[in-house]
Amino acid sequence: MISLGPIGLASSNPYTDDAAVVADEARRVEGLGFSTLWRSGNLPMLDAAVRATTTIPVATGIIPVDSVPVADVITTYRSLQHDRPGRFIVGLGGAHGARPLETLNAYLDALDAAGIPAGTRVLAALGPNMLALARDRAGGAYPFLVTPSYVTDARATLGADKTLAVLLMVMPTTERDAARRAAATPLEFLTKVGGYRRNLLRQRFSQSDIDDVSDRLLDGITAWGTLDTIAARVAEYRAAGADQVVLRILGADDIATWQARLAEALSG
Repeated sequence: MISLGPIGLASSNPYTDDAAVVADEARRVEGLGFSTLWRSGNLPMLDAAVRATTTIPVATGIIPVDSVPVADVITTYRSLQHDRPGRFIVGLGGAHGARPLETLNAYLDALDAAGIPAGTRVLAALGPNMLALARDRAGGAYPFLVTPSYVTDARATLGADKTLAVLLMVMPTTERDAARRAAATPLEFLTKVGGYRRNLLRQRFSQSDIDDVSDRLLDGITAWGTLDTIAARVAEYRAAGADQVVLRILGADDIATWQARLAEALSG
C-alpha cells in the first residue's frame, strides 16, 4: 500500500508551464497540511513541485501513456528518487487505443525493467479490468466520477493491501445551480470519453442524468454545500473504503482561501 494520507488536493493550476506558479502552490499546499498534491502528467512541472517542497508526496493524475514516452517517466523518477526519495507517486492512465490494457501492460513492463517498483505507481482505473490491473501491477487505483457505493465495490476488487485514492469534485457553494454549473464544464468534456460514460452507466445513472447533470448525478458523484456538508461527504467516501479523498475545488472565486478553509475543516 502507498502511504498517501487521508486528504489530497488536486492542483488548481494543473496545466501551467510556469515553474514559479507550480512551486508556490506546492509550498502552500504542503504548509496547509494536505497529505498529497496531485498534478497533471506534465513531468517538468511535477519535478518543480517536488523540488519546491520537503515532505509532501506529489502524484500525477495522470500521465497519459499514449502521449508521454515511458523513457521520460523513468528519467524523472530516477532523478527525483536520487534527490527526493519517495516523493514522486507515478499516476498512469490515458490508454485510449484499440487495446488499452495491452498498451498499459507494455508501459508497466518498461517501468518494471527500469526498476521502478509497482508500489510507487497508481492507475486511473474505473472498470473491472482496469481495477484488476491496478491490483496486480500497481500500488493502487485513482478513480474519478464515482459514488461511495462504487468505492465499496472497488475496495473489494483491490483488496485491503492496495491504495484507493478517489478524486472528488468539491463545490463550496450552498446554491445547487451554482454547483451544477461548476461541475458541468468538466463533466461535459469527460463524459464524452467512453470510459467515464460507461462507468457512470454501470453506476446506474441514466443517459439523461449524465447529459443534463441531473440532481441525482450531482449529488451522487460530487460534494457541495457548507463546509460541514462537504466534510460529511468526504467522510462518506472514506467510510466506503477510500484511503484518500482528493479534492478538486471548482466554482470558487478565491481557490487559495477555500483550500485553507477545507484543510482546516477536514484536519480532524
